[in-house]
Amino acid sequence: MPVFKVAVLEGDGIGPEIIGSALRVLQKVGELAKVDFSFEKALIGGSAIDQKGTPLPQETIELCLSADAVLLGAVGGPKWDDLPTEKRPEKGLLGIRKALDLYANLRPAKVYEPLISSSPLKDEVVRGTDFIVIRELTGDVYYGEPRGIFVEEGRRVGINTMRYTEDEIRRVVRKSFEIAMRRKKKLTSVDKSNVLEVSGLWRSVVEEEAKNYPDVELEHLYVDNCAMQIVRRPSSFDVIVTGNIFGDILSDEAAVITGSLGMLPSASLGDRYALYEPVHGSAPDIAGKGIANPIATILSAGMMLRHSLGLTREADLLERAVEEVLKEGYRTPDIYSAGSTKVNTEGMTSAIIRKLEELWQG
Repeated sequence: MPVFKVAVLEGDGIGPEIIGSALRVLQKVGELAKVDFSFEKALIGGSAIDQKGTPLPQETIELCLSADAVLLGAVGGPKWDDLPTEKRPEKGLLGIRKALDLYANLRPAKVYEPLISSSPLKDEVVRGTDFIVIRELTGDVYYGEPRGIFVEEGRRVGINTMRYTEDEIRRVVRKSFEIAMRRKKKLTSVDKSNVLEVSGLWRSVVEEEAKNYPDVELEHLYVDNCAMQIVRRPSSFDVIVTGNIFGDILSDEAAVITGSLGMLPSASLGDRYALYEPVHGSAPDIAGKGIANPIATILSAGMMLRHSLGLTREADLLERAVEEVLKEGYRTPDIYSAGSTKVNTEGMTSAIIRKLEELWQG
């Protein structure tokens, strides 16, 4: 029986609750698929600060480096807001991304038919939307040098440097083409090559890589136009690849049009390692109440099955189970509407497990 080692970083706030739901679902997947998961927990974020004095202990890094994949809940909360920036919980997340060299951030944007009325867009515009924004995660203005606030001729000057190497661009573009090949075979590359030399290099590398994937339809959009087209024609996109700062903005826009932040998973991929986490935060205001929506974390676990563990059928069935449960009207408080069935975290998790069993047997 195959054994997959998963590093589990519960984090803060509702992290332990939603991670608990995902582990229950994964255990059921293992039972049905005849595979074994070895879950090993470690600290990150505020809980690590409280117990170890640092948001990212060395033993957490070592565990993640030895695992087949990493599943993370959420980090942060007002308890740690007064700490210096370099010691805050969020530094743990940035640190683990760097330690694992996770350069491709995948943010799916899927509009579920049962929740279509939650989108701020008209039903006929948003219906059928199902695309992924792939954001380069380790370069661009967030990491380029020089950076900082300096004094020149008695005046303060703020500097951030937009910088990409050819290799940094090529690896995320190549991964995006590969993912597009497994989906609808359409890739949209987003840049600002009409004014930025960095984007000129970006577009050139994309064109070079496209020759290796002749079956993928390639579209180039300037970032401002892409932002508009995501609102005008979201269902026309399949895979969008772009740099760090543009991806930061566009993935948040994509999340909003789905209408349900609590439904959205994410994956951060490298060549060897990968980390999976929900898009939403730690929600300390509802922590411990048992009402958090576990779906984003469960779907993140589904992405782990697909991208890291090669369990494609299992991932497909898990995603179908979530959609079927929504069609049956089950809702946690954050997505509840009149006429649906309100359930807590445990109730939603149990419903998804039940549906997964039904689909597996069917």
